[in-house]
Amino acid sequence: MTDPHEDDAREPVILPGDESAGSGVMPALDAAPEQTTAYTSPQTNLDTNLGADPAGTAQSGPVYSYVPAASIPAASPPPVGPSPSSFDRPLFYSYSEPPARRFVRIPNFGHLLLLSLLITVAFSILMIALALVSHFHLFGFRLSQKSATDLGFNLVSEVILYLVTFGFSLFVFPMVWNESLFAGLQWRGKVALSKFKPLAATAAGCFGLAILDQVVMPGPANSPIEKMISSPGAAWLMFAFGVTMAPFFEEMFFRGFLLPSLCTACDWIVEKTQHSLPRPLDANGHPQWSLPAMIIGSVLTSVPFAGLHVDQQGHALGPFLLLIAVSLILCAVRLKFRSLAASTLVHASYNFYIFSLTLAVTGGFRHFDKM
Repeated sequence: MTDPHEDDAREPVILPGDESAGSGVMPALDAAPEQTTAYTSPQTNLDTNLGADPAGTAQSGPVYSYVPAASIPAASPPPVGPSPSSFDRPLFYSYSEPPARRFVRIPNFGHLLLLSLLITVAFSILMIALALVSHFHLFGFRLSQKSATDLGFNLVSEVILYLVTFGFSLFVFPMVWNESLFAGLQWRGKVALSKFKPLAATAAGCFGLAILDQVVMPGPANSPIEKMISSPGAAWLMFAFGVTMAPFFEEMFFRGFLLPSLCTACDWIVEKTQHSLPRPLDANGHPQWSLPAMIIGSVLTSVPFAGLHVDQQGHALGPFLLLIAVSLILCAVRLKFRSLAASTLVHASYNFYIFSLTLAVTGGFRHFDKM
């Protein structure tokens, strides 16, 4: 009796349903030891055979056929090295891309402290310069007790302090904010010009409050500010300074830095205590404060603003309350129009109305006894 396994090895192997082999007979497996076989889907071959045998005489069940492995395309190996798109980038593409802006609300208290540091540096430079000029008697100048009450000396010193601080700010804050100083403070001069008439009317309303305050709660007869402008030259100098540089730099500090910092601090405290999300920024990346934050920030800004001028008014209660009211109006203008130029325009116009009234009453700053 022969071994059935040996008979199978000697006889050819027949796969059912393989019409590509003609008679369906293929060589023995040992005749082609290097040939590898891959099988296709049974459903695919079943459909093919049924289509070739319309009489339905094809075998039932799955039909298998083999495909030589050499005819199957080999999988492409993964690319080695940089992708072609990487060659399109410039050599230092990371430096050419704009930096991603972090969620930073400007100006905040950190920026206010930085401005205070710049003011301190500018004041130190001013003191050193005045000491050197006085020591070497340059321009015939010499410090004395009279210098502290001299209007020309005080105004020149104040102008130098403002300009040095402003120069430092123009250089330092753009590096911190990644935008210009005027953009970070929301200067927006075009908005102020487009709203010139309502802003001028607002300044006229502040002027009306000043007249009413003088009637209801008048200040002292001989206030320091009246003594400072007791001569025509000093009065004209104060007029020019009061409608140009004074409102510009005062608004930059109080409504440009202090007011936004206080509003941001109020919203930040609420966010931390209530565990809420930060308020979104506007299209220009500036904060949008809540109404309570704007009210609190305006009040806290107006008190030091009035205190800055309290010495000039002889520490009188009436002028102090007037300055707080005017400051609240300036804060409202700054917040409503989101323009520092708008509040500066109202401030300068208000000072212009005040000095114009003084000019008219004194006959061109000649008869100060009529004040």
